[in-house]
Amino acid sequence: MNGTPATVVVVGSGPTGLLLAGDLAGAGVPVTVLEKRPHKTSNLSRAFVLHARTLEQLDARGLADDLEAVGRPLDRLRLFGRLGIDLSALPSRFNHLLVLPQYEVEKVLKRRAVEAGADFRYETELTGLAQDADGVTVEVRGPEGRTESLRAAYVVGADGMRSAVRDAIGLPFPGTSVIRSVVLADVRLAEEPPALLTVNAVGDAFAFLAPFGDGYHRVIGWHRGRDVPDSEPLDLAEVKEITRLALGRDFGMHDARWMSRFHSDERQAPAYRVGRVFLAGDAAHVHTPAGGQGMNTGLQDAANLSWKLAAVVAGHADPALLDTYQAERHPVGRTVLRSSGGIVRLAMAKRPWTLAARAALTAFLNAVGPARRAVAAQVTGIGYRYPAPRGAHRLTGTRVPDVALAGGGRLYEALRGGRFVLLTPEPYETGPGRAGRLTVAHWASGRRTTVLVRPDGYAAWAADSADAAQIETALTAQAGV
Repeated sequence: MNGTPATVVVVGSGPTGLLLAGDLAGAGVPVTVLEKRPHKTSNLSRAFVLHARTLEQLDARGLADDLEAVGRPLDRLRLFGRLGIDLSALPSRFNHLLVLPQYEVEKVLKRRAVEAGADFRYETELTGLAQDADGVTVEVRGPEGRTESLRAAYVVGADGMRSAVRDAIGLPFPGTSVIRSVVLADVRLAEEPPALLTVNAVGDAFAFLAPFGDGYHRVIGWHRGRDVPDSEPLDLAEVKEITRLALGRDFGMHDARWMSRFHSDERQAPAYRVGRVFLAGDAAHVHTPAGGQGMNTGLQDAANLSWKLAAVVAGHADPALLDTYQAERHPVGRTVLRSSGGIVRLAMAKRPWTLAARAALTAFLNAVGPARRAVAAQVTGIGYRYPAPRGAHRLTGTRVPDVALAGGGRLYEALRGGRFVLLTPEPYETGPGRAGRLTVAHWASGRRTTVLVRPDGYAAWAADSADAAQIETALTAQAGV
């Protein structure tokens, strides 16, 4: 067969594809990334926010501190009207959201993937895909129209809303367009906005402002009465008018370097896996930008899938492990669609009953601490838990916080390198054959629970008291070590 064999082919080099590629290559899995765009970093970001759970995942890869140095923290997320979420009380090292453009995240993830040995092929488009019991054959067209075939054990489509991978495996993408004719513009401002993120909605208009950090701001706006095709020309006067309606002023916008229209959809693929082919990020789900959950959900898809693929490809885990990707991530995607859609519908409320519902919800969340904390946990991603087998310990499937370890250090530092971490109340010898795949650590506190933490920071197994035989059984069954 022509072309260079690749154990895993990742289609798409956005944040989701880059995290996957870096994880796989770092685990020693040969990975090829196909990207139809030229080899060039774009500054046309749509995403501007990293939430706490994503920052924790990046911390487990040694990347969070670099991004924190570039971005700007914000400890309150405004959703609509008088409703905002105070993030300062989040039970996380990252008790804030981080404001920075998507391209800054991509720079860090790409550098990591390249250093780990991922093979990037730009101006290369997937044109066909066929799979059998042993692998997947991918047909591609590269620069100057050259064609070739690649053979892979698995393929991951991280190629966005118009995914060629999703089309190739025949999956539908059901859903609807929620907001049409959203305007985007990158502009300079004569007046600095009073907040790091500026957002507001009135009955007929919505606007959002976020800084790039280079003197420009991204404007996202929408007007109920301006429902035109995405191809309709856009000028700065329209952007300014929408901003004035929603925010009360346009902050002296000038020197637009880029403007465009798009429509915001709510769609989700019915399956994230078909045989040896997986979908992640926008190829699997798209939703409104409300709450800033889009890029974050895709990065968390990648963190869930990468260690499982690496374990199966290396022969450390049964291929059935890959089925848990659908079971764990599809419900999360569905919840994000519903929550982001609910936020934008309430933000754009106009009818008396929807305005009353928004006022009631705002009053309830502002008054009831547990409900407010639950919303914060859902939007930031720290509140999700994965399904656990019947009879499992209550911690199984839950996110494990970044606890302090005996002798110094933190759990998420111990997770670096894609390892499982066995958290025990006292020293435990696991044998030399597990070096590089398992780290044994001990609680800095007096806690007696034993927890086996997956590489993505969720509890694979736990016991309030465990003997050596139980621990060995768990290590074999859950970690393949």
